[in-house]
Amino acid sequence: MSLEPDKAFMSAADLTADLPPEEETQFVASAGASAAVAGQWTLMLWKFRRQKVAMASLFIVLLLYLVAILAEFLAPYGVDMTRPQYTYAPPQGISLFVTGADGGWQFLPHASGYKIVVDQEAMRRTFEVDPDKIIPIGLFVTGETYKLWGLFESNLHFIGPTNPADTVYFLGSDRIGRDVLSRLIYGTRISMSIGLVGVVISLALGVFLGGISGYYGGALDTAIQRLVEVVSAMPTIPLWMGLAAAIPLAWPPALVYFTVTAIVSLLGWTSLAREVRGRFFALREEDFVTAARLDGSSEMRLIFRHMLPSITSHLLAMVTLAVPAMIIAETSLSFLGIGLKPPVVSWGVLLQDAQNLRAIANAPWLLFWPALAVMVSVLSFNFLGDGLRDAADPYDN
Repeated sequence: MSLEPDKAFMSAADLTADLPPEEETQFVASAGASAAVAGQWTLMLWKFRRQKVAMASLFIVLLLYLVAILAEFLAPYGVDMTRPQYTYAPPQGISLFVTGADGGWQFLPHASGYKIVVDQEAMRRTFEVDPDKIIPIGLFVTGETYKLWGLFESNLHFIGPTNPADTVYFLGSDRIGRDVLSRLIYGTRISMSIGLVGVVISLALGVFLGGISGYYGGALDTAIQRLVEVVSAMPTIPLWMGLAAAIPLAWPPALVYFTVTAIVSLLGWTSLAREVRGRFFALREEDFVTAARLDGSSEMRLIFRHMLPSITSHLLAMVTLAVPAMIIAETSLSFLGIGLKPPVVSWGVLLQDAQNLRAIANAPWLLFWPALAVMVSVLSFNFLGDGLRDAADPYDN
């Protein structure tokens, strides 16, 4: 592979042109004042840090996974804590100041309570904000007892009413009075993890079959590529529906979760296998592979010690772009009622409530917040994957 002189030897100043002076100085010093002596991963890091959108997306992705890890602590209430008297209660805003006894302002984070009004014509109960009812809220408050990761028992919550007897719905409530924010936080754990687990399975299948196909070629390559074409040609949604319908209703939620993950993964590995096959086709004739073969390296050592590490950066970018596809697939299956089902909570399960006409008309937050979570996570992964894909070729301007 030939590179243009101005691209093959880029200076550290070129790579850090958009960075603040102090960061540029640090990078130049760490690289010995020249990118020509830096390793591939160092060059990738430099170029990736120049992409502000990708860096912001990385922060959002890490934040989402932090929410997933600390769901019990971050959620104001338990995932199934119900209060039927607050059915379809609207979101409550947060105010920081109240009027003190002397007429001045006093700092007191709080939410205004509800006032229940009965519509005599529609014979329906509605909620209105009652500014006279103040519900103080705070950080690190006591509330419902939970077990963090199923191990550590605690009743400390990141945010919530200071009085455990009070009720605050920051994002509103659903049809049986459950807190939408708490369920959204718990749903983050399932929806974000199913993307990672699914990608791990797809990565294993794609790298294994694609690597064998690209390394050996011949009849084995033909057979694997015909399998890839058959799987790719299958109609996705009908196949999902058929496989999901075969899941017994008596199965526990955890088993259903892994089954849905496997279904999504078994249909998402083909593009990765084709990409790995193409890379292996190009690499097997490279000089370093020939040298390793002449040195007596076994085929497994050639593949896993020499060829596979050469495409690690590209695999990382491809995997990052594959995660949002898994998230959308799970959300779609659950929304259609053929994926995860209650009591499991995911973003797709939360969107099932939006199928009710009354919910869409009177409680639009049931649709808005889960849909926003899906959009933010998918866009963040896509921007992050684009940034990693560009950084994977640090010599390309």
